[in-house]
Amino acid sequence: MESVLTFPRTVYREDHEMLRETVRRFLERECKPRQAQWDRDGKVDRETWLKAGREGLLCTAMDPKWGGAGGDFGHAAVIVEEIARSGVSGLGFGLHSDVVAPYIERLGTEEQKARWLPQCATGEVILAIAMSEPGAGSDLKAIRTTARREGDEYVINGAKTFISNGLNCDLVVVVAKTDPELGAKGVSLLLVETDRPGFRRGRKLEKMGQEAADTAELFFEDLRVPASNLLGEENKGFAYLMQELAQERFIIAVGAATKMEAMLDETVRYTKERVVFGKPLFDFQNTRFKLAEIKARTTAVRMMVDQYLAEHLRRKLTVDEAAIAKLYSTEELSRALDELLQLHGGYGYMMEYPITRAFVDSRVYRIYGGTTEVMKELISRKL
Repeated sequence: MESVLTFPRTVYREDHEMLRETVRRFLERECKPRQAQWDRDGKVDRETWLKAGREGLLCTAMDPKWGGAGGDFGHAAVIVEEIARSGVSGLGFGLHSDVVAPYIERLGTEEQKARWLPQCATGEVILAIAMSEPGAGSDLKAIRTTARREGDEYVINGAKTFISNGLNCDLVVVVAKTDPELGAKGVSLLLVETDRPGFRRGRKLEKMGQEAADTAELFFEDLRVPASNLLGEENKGFAYLMQELAQERFIIAVGAATKMEAMLDETVRYTKERVVFGKPLFDFQNTRFKLAEIKARTTAVRMMVDQYLAEHLRRKLTVDEAAIAKLYSTEELSRALDELLQLHGGYGYMMEYPITRAFVDSRVYRIYGGTTEVMKELISRKL
């Protein structure tokens, strides 16, 4: 079924669209048949990660020198869009490839990049970033995890929570305070291999949605890493996070826009097939008017995200613009999903229906990557 949104999208090139077809085939062949098992296991199996690596679907924007595909953010966005459109839940590819790997590629030493990035591109090494703590979510200045310098090593102590890819990860970018007296100006980033003594994974967190996403607690107890595992400069971590979080937030916006479009299409199809009181649900004026409203709002979200995507492809997307994109797209998605689910009636409460999974899986869009309230605060600073 073609999308009910009819305006032409001009932001993508032919090579982007070629990748789109590859991603769609991969999701149909390798992911959808495994979804139920992933949900039961609470994580995506390692073999799927390796297959994604062989298909060239990991680290698409990374320099070929390090094993990447040498593409741009457009290739990353295509993958995000197709995962959102497919309804496949739990894949941590975007976080791995387009959130964490860029920290290593942009801040890492030649030795660090040569050691880890090629295996990230193949799926042999899965990445995570450990920011959130039990007492510090969006407020990164409040983190309590410490990394104390002892000779040629750092000794890390602390606990992290809500860590995506937490069960599968092999390498974690840990946000820790190297100088607690300096507050936000004493934060550093350290690369931690998960096979080091002192590292422990906690329980898999039970969430309202995205059951196959391996979100976990991570613990660091007198864990020692060589000083060479410092990523970038000491005490510059907060500034690095602020630079990279814009892309993470925009990735969420890209997924939200596509999810909104896909669920509108799905609901139009459903209402035309569902018969109520002797005629299709779509034939009732209330249904058509509600879908028309949502189409207008979905169009606005799509046009905004595509405009900012074009900006990001030129490396001109600002922190403020990324916050606007995330705020508007995720709030509109949440509102639309509630209304679209209502049009499904009782079936909208059944997990076998795409709208239901989208409803529970997408609620976190307004929370992770920085809450709606944090986005408003960032935007207000530019008023």
